[in-house]
Amino acid sequence: MSSVKADFGRGLVVVGPVLVTLFILYLLYSFVASITPGVLLTAGTLEPITPGLGEYARARLAALLRVLTFVGLVVAALYGAGQLTETTTGGVLETIVDYVANRVPVIRVVYNASKTATETTLGTGETLQTPVRVETWDGLRMTAFKTGRTTPDGRVTLFLPTSPNITTGFVLEVPPAEVTELDESVEEALTRVVSAGFGDADRAADDLENTPLTVVGDLGTGGDRR
Repeated sequence: MSSVKADFGRGLVVVGPVLVTLFILYLLYSFVASITPGVLLTAGTLEPITPGLGEYARARLAALLRVLTFVGLVVAALYGAGQLTETTTGGVLETIVDYVANRVPVIRVVYNASKTATETTLGTGETLQTPVRVETWDGLRMTAFKTGRTTPDGRVTLFLPTSPNITTGFVLEVPPAEVTELDESVEEALTRVVSAGFGDADRAADDLENTPLTVVGDLGTGGDRR
């Protein structure tokens, strides 16, 4: 029975995220299709181009083309906004938006959290750099990230994110000698933090498989059990 439960659990781990991702994509597609106006692109518009398709098929195709057009316009707008921020005018506009958003109590929290998460995920702005391990107090080591900045007295400035919400955390100023760089990428370290440590499960399993075991005594025949 335990084997059946284990196989079911492994199957759920594989299939579950795929189904959730497809469901979210379907919701996003349905939402975009519902807000995209069908004024210029309708089933009637496609009739001369696709005479062999039925009315329902043309309507679905028109909805798909409207969604693709909408997504393309959004991508172009985001790219244009990104180019604009590199200019003086764009910098001034971004400063104004930050100022206004930080004046509203509720909007301020959502705005700053989403902005930090976006910058960390997409690698824009002052992003996290090398993942490190630092001993915060006796015997306890935690995962942090270099920010690329140092204090006037030569200490390294680190960001120690909380788990699983990496948009909050602590800023640490640590002597360089007490910082141990990790042999992994920023994405791997963030995965471990976001997953509350479960992101290392595969690595731990590999380490166990490669670790030799030594049998000290035969417990079944009355050997030494100490």
